[in-house]
Amino acid sequence: MSTSVEFDHACAGEALAEQLRYNKHVSDMGQEHDLLPASVEHVTRGKAVDESDDWHFPTEEERRTLRRVSEKMNWPAFAICVCEFAERFSYYGATQVYSNFISKPRPVVHGALSRTGANKGTDSTSGALGLGTVASQGLTLFNSFWCSVTPLLAGWLADAYLGRFRIICWGTGIAQVGHILLTVSAIPGVMDHQRGAEACFVMALIIMGTGTGVFKASCPVLVAEQIKIKQQTVITLKSGESVIVDPALTTARTYMWYYEMINLGSLAGQLGMIYAEQNVGYWLAYLLPTLVFFLPFPVLWFGRHYYRSEPPNGSVLTQACGALWLGIRHTLSWNPWTFLRKYGSEEFWSYARPSTFRGAVRPRWMTYDDRWVDQLDRGVKACNIFLLFPLYYLCYNQITNNLIVQAGQMDMSGSPNELVSQLDPIFIIVFVLLFQFGLYPACERYNIPFTPIKRVAIGFFLVSLAMVWAAVLQHYIYRTSPCGTHVGDHGYRAPDGSECSSLQNSSPLSMWVSSGSYVLIAFSELFASVTSMEVAMVMAPKNMRSIVMAIGTFMSAIASAIGEAFIGLSQNPNWVINYGLFAGLAFVGGILFWLCFRRIDQHQDSLNMVGQETFEERVARGVEAAEPGPRASEKADIAA
Repeated sequence: MSTSVEFDHACAGEALAEQLRYNKHVSDMGQEHDLLPASVEHVTRGKAVDESDDWHFPTEEERRTLRRVSEKMNWPAFAICVCEFAERFSYYGATQVYSNFISKPRPVVHGALSRTGANKGTDSTSGALGLGTVASQGLTLFNSFWCSVTPLLAGWLADAYLGRFRIICWGTGIAQVGHILLTVSAIPGVMDHQRGAEACFVMALIIMGTGTGVFKASCPVLVAEQIKIKQQTVITLKSGESVIVDPALTTARTYMWYYEMINLGSLAGQLGMIYAEQNVGYWLAYLLPTLVFFLPFPVLWFGRHYYRSEPPNGSVLTQACGALWLGIRHTLSWNPWTFLRKYGSEEFWSYARPSTFRGAVRPRWMTYDDRWVDQLDRGVKACNIFLLFPLYYLCYNQITNNLIVQAGQMDMSGSPNELVSQLDPIFIIVFVLLFQFGLYPACERYNIPFTPIKRVAIGFFLVSLAMVWAAVLQHYIYRTSPCGTHVGDHGYRAPDGSECSSLQNSSPLSMWVSSGSYVLIAFSELFASVTSMEVAMVMAPKNMRSIVMAIGTFMSAIASAIGEAFIGLSQNPNWVINYGLFAGLAFVGGILFWLCFRRIDQHQDSLNMVGQETFEERVARGVEAAEPGPRASEKADIAA
């Protein structure tokens, strides 16, 4: 075999390290390999299995001219998505009925108090605790806050000690305990004792929120770690066209399917629990999610030997904090503009590089190399990108409570007011298919770079428009309601002197008019929320992905905490101000986001290349392989 062919096979081995064992096993069984997109097959042990024998790391010229494609999703990634489907079914199915469960009292049905809280198809609203809308908004915001705080600790434990698969298993078990307590709080006998039901419900919120946070800190990371091709690789399709298999593009497409499963679970859970709450009672609305959440247990158990995951590294957070402190200590200035200009610069990170300490004593915690500092720099840029996301989540959080209340102020025509919120997952499911089979293939075909920064900025502006829609609609609700700005309230008089409680105290507008807000929010999620997961996965160091993902999730917790400060606006007559304020904040956030991070947008491709290297570069730093394919000990280095 010629030297050039051996070299090409060596490059292919570098790019496809995790694929070797699988290919050899399939070959030994006398079977054909599964095809990658566009009928691409693999290389194993330096021997081509088909005519595509020129796999290699792309040159600068190839990166500028060749079309980029994604890898096909494999079954371990799909199995993890099934776990996410069940978890989101259970979580959103339960939280969907929180608003009425907390705010509304048990209705009177056919002259008798409903023990289960169901309205049995009457004009009354289902309810249980009767604590009011302010308490409802407060507890739902606390739930969102707690579910977004716990991933910080869980992400650190996953990266440092337990590993992502084990932490997901722990989160599943803890969350299931919370679901069981939630079901107990809705048993008719327990609801007969108000204080006991309240205490059990709050305990369930805390325990279930803990398990949810532990689960979602690592689940999206574990999905993306199932991607087999870890760095950009030039391959030749059977059609003769040379293309680049880009792991960044694969991550984006994988997360689109991941988000599709999230919203399929969300839609099924929410839609089913709305009617369980209305027709049977809250005990069933909480029991069904508990039963569905048993599904991840066998999926995790039977697939435990097949899931790929970066092993934990106990010192990673100490190393990251130490590297940041070295940079801050040497660039800190009394002039904040001087410090901000130097923060994150090449000078800043040079103080954290081990090569700076040649001839000097290194700190004991400095066990990394200069290349890892480049990856940390990229991860810090990802965390900086997350800083403006609280302004986005302030608007997104409106769909969990306030927009449901808005629907209840309009003509529901016998339907539960929570039903309108199902438009969000429905539209997301439709939009994901449009993106996957329309927008993204078109961008690939014409080599149009639709970078994360552009997508997130668009997401901010779309969610701002959603709040504008809600504010305008609320204005017309007040204009068309017989009780004006006290629509839905009791104890107030209409302008003609009539008691509001004796009138049809709602707007004649159909609640489906509010669908515009949900369309825009769903569209914005695919640009902002999905992209935030992609940024965390692609830009974070491989041994800090759960932590960076958790920091992105923590922005939702900050939004919930900020939302608590505006909780006084979540009532009549302040709803127009509430939506208008959040629309303005999201719009300003979108402008600031683009102004602050447009430079990252210009260099996105080079940032994606950090941690990827050619075979020559590996040889130059002394990592030579005895054969074209990598040794087992090198696989952890290659799977960056």
